[in-house]
Amino acid sequence: MDRKRNHVLTMAKVLVLTGVFILAGQGNALADASLKFVPGTKINGVFVGGMTVEEAKVQIEGFYGREYNLTIKTKDGKAEVIKGSDIGYQVVITDGLKSILDEQNASGRVAGPAEDNSRSLKSTVAFDEGKLKEKLNGLSFVSGQGVVTTVNARISAFQQGEPFTILPEVQGNSVNMGKLEEVVKGGLNQELREISLEDSGCYDAVTVTKDDPGLKAQCEALNKVREMQITYTFGNRTEVLLGEELSSWITAGADGSIQVNQEKAAAYVKTLGDKYDTAGRGRNFRTTSGRDLSLSGAYGWQINQPAEVGELIAAIRGGQSITKEPKYLKAAADRNNDWGGTYVEADMSAQHVYMYKDGALVWDAPCVTGNVSKNYTTPEGIYTLSYKQTDRILRGDKKADGTYEYESHVDYWMPFNGGIGFHDANWRSKFGGAIYKNSGSHGCVNLPPKKAKDLYSLVYSGIPVICFY
Repeated sequence: MDRKRNHVLTMAKVLVLTGVFILAGQGNALADASLKFVPGTKINGVFVGGMTVEEAKVQIEGFYGREYNLTIKTKDGKAEVIKGSDIGYQVVITDGLKSILDEQNASGRVAGPAEDNSRSLKSTVAFDEGKLKEKLNGLSFVSGQGVVTTVNARISAFQQGEPFTILPEVQGNSVNMGKLEEVVKGGLNQELREISLEDSGCYDAVTVTKDDPGLKAQCEALNKVREMQITYTFGNRTEVLLGEELSSWITAGADGSIQVNQEKAAAYVKTLGDKYDTAGRGRNFRTTSGRDLSLSGAYGWQINQPAEVGELIAAIRGGQSITKEPKYLKAAADRNNDWGGTYVEADMSAQHVYMYKDGALVWDAPCVTGNVSKNYTTPEGIYTLSYKQTDRILRGDKKADGTYEYESHVDYWMPFNGGIGFHDANWRSKFGGAIYKNSGSHGCVNLPPKKAKDLYSLVYSGIPVICFY
């Protein structure tokens, strides 16, 4: 009897211990399960059910590094694929996996087909932009044979002898590369698997049709230029710019304006300057004695080329025929011979000065010019009278002791070339002849006092002064 009772007690102990071990095993199994995502868990599109946080991180990042593709669909149903491996595509999960696991454990780790265990986490995406651009440029819908470029309606380019016309629009299937690159980069950064070119607005679209009123008005304006002409006057000479040439300078601007080729306009104005500018160049002058000379000097005509280019462009855009003079930087008395009919002539070889008014000789006098022996020779050239002044003291260079090389009082002072000018010289009793060679002035043109007074009453600031030997 005792033996039987001991056996029963032993069996009871075994059952109790077995139960303890079973419960302990179940507890350990439950503890292990809490470290892993529930079956069916999908994070950022990758299945990670049954994986730990560390394992899931490796799985997600490894999937995108190895297997990620972005499919690009065209509007005609075709598709192109950019492989992540071709562009160095990488995704790094920075944080949040542990939070998803904690949420699953807190909610009872519910799994099954009816349960949505899909989650999205913020991640850091990286790829090689150079390789991506190269890949995009090689896609068939970008550079393939079937690509038809979309083109807005536009105005034809200049053709000799032909009017400007409107070329109709073309609705093709070309893709805006800037928009495509923007959309694809956005898709890669969002880890998308597919994008639609049409839905994302990547195709070029016609924005201007042949019936656009603004385009028609612009075409009419361009054709008005073909009918106009610009006439430049240079005294009794003219230069005419015909509309046919002007038309070769113009194009239709994107903003509806007429664009004028500034280089061509500037080149034309330069030809005018090369042909008609006289300042600083040799000009033929017939002296009172009947000699024909070539004289130069700063006095003369010079076109203000930058200003005239602006005026020419404005005139072309205006579309109306005009006759005009160019804008001048320097101007002379007469467009045909510069000095016109009113000027002072200093014939230094004859030591005589003449003044003409409206072509008639109104005054003349003998003179003494710069001393040749002391290298004070009065320079040749075409000048203008700077101003005139009475009761003036003329001084030479200042010496070390504070005195001047010379000091001469004159009643009538008429400078035309810096410190060189006409003036009376009451210290001289004779004028003309060969005096200037050894006893001449310091460069000025000396005149008899009465003659200087008369000349002073006739001349004015700006009157041409022509000096020659």
